[in-house]
Amino acid sequence: MKKQYILFLLIVFSLNACKDKYIQVFKGNSPIYMSYEDLAQSVKQVDAKTLKNPGKMYFKDDYIFIVEELQGIHIINNNDPSNPVNQSFIEIPGAVDIAIKGDKLYADSYVDLVTLDISDLDNINELYRNEKVFPYILPPFDNDYPVAEIDEDKGVVIGWELKTVKQTMDYIHYPIIFMERDVASNFSSKAGVSSSGFGVGGSMARFGLYKEVLYVVDNNKLNIFDITDADKPEEYAEFYAGWGIETMYILDDKMFLGTQSGMRIYDISNELSPMYISEFWHVTACDPVVVKDDMAYVTLRGGSTCWNNVNELDVVSISDINNPELVERYPMTNPHGIGIDGNTLFLCDGDAGLKIYDISDPLKIDENQIAVFSNINAFDVIPINNVLLLIGDDGLYQYDYSNLNDIQFLSKIDVEDSN
Repeated sequence: MKKQYILFLLIVFSLNACKDKYIQVFKGNSPIYMSYEDLAQSVKQVDAKTLKNPGKMYFKDDYIFIVEELQGIHIINNNDPSNPVNQSFIEIPGAVDIAIKGDKLYADSYVDLVTLDISDLDNINELYRNEKVFPYILPPFDNDYPVAEIDEDKGVVIGWELKTVKQTMDYIHYPIIFMERDVASNFSSKAGVSSSGFGVGGSMARFGLYKEVLYVVDNNKLNIFDITDADKPEEYAEFYAGWGIETMYILDDKMFLGTQSGMRIYDISNELSPMYISEFWHVTACDPVVVKDDMAYVTLRGGSTCWNNVNELDVVSISDINNPELVERYPMTNPHGIGIDGNTLFLCDGDAGLKIYDISDPLKIDENQIAVFSNINAFDVIPINNVLLLIGDDGLYQYDYSNLNDIQFLSKIDVEDSN
């Protein structure tokens, strides 16, 4: 009996031990790494490249800066919007968002924040790098195959190789969180951006500037950088700002965060210490925000990463900033970025194209559509100086809207055909 009991214990211990680890073999996405040392040396300016996967855009001093997702930044000289010149490209691995204060450009580079001197756009230099200040992210992968285990000590993941993977796994383990970031030119001018003022970003931005502070949001945190010394941002603080943060919009001393659960409002009059004011809740969906006077305009869209099938424009009164209230909602197809200039709202409605509305009466927006350009799969817009900059899935479009009754197409820079 004693021997049988010992044998039983050995079997139990053996089974429990087997549950700790196991060998897994499968065909899947195997990570390709760039070391942190190589990442720190990766920023460089090269000849202009064609757009392939454009994302966020930014405007300052007649220049358009377009993020090539996870690759870098296209610099477009837009002195003549009818004939924009693709001037050069800044290689920044992991770039998703940017902001510009004066002649300093701030961009993410995977886990790092980089500061660039763009006073001479023919000679752009990295000034400073804040290392490992952002969450570890992964680039898009083939959804038909599983993802191999990630070793963050090896560096950042810059791509994937589809191959047979053999790895030792724990039976109980935590899942990896994946974040989306959701032509050579003959132009030879030495012009650069001015050393004063802020640039203008689109509504899909996660970077924001106010006074001497740079704000950066990720999925649930607000990172605060003191840029009193613009050449060398100081990581000041970070705090939990809500779940599923997607976008940031700053107007005067208020910050509006578009999240998957609603719009959160913060007072940033004390710029280094934002204070929560209120929140407008909605169904789970992706949403950017723009604001004019006492009205906020929020687009909600469904989809695989947005956890719902709601597609609409919500108009929210913020006349009582402590108690935002829904005024009206309008059905849309799949709205993304929005822009506002005076009483004109520009809305990117995915496959349904660019829609332009007069919002003088927020209760009758659907009755006051000015124009629609249905041949564009629109992502984000920046209306500035009567010129609309629009990023679509096939390129950068520009329109002259100085006469809203006769909006004129000005130019397009095409995305490279992948076929």
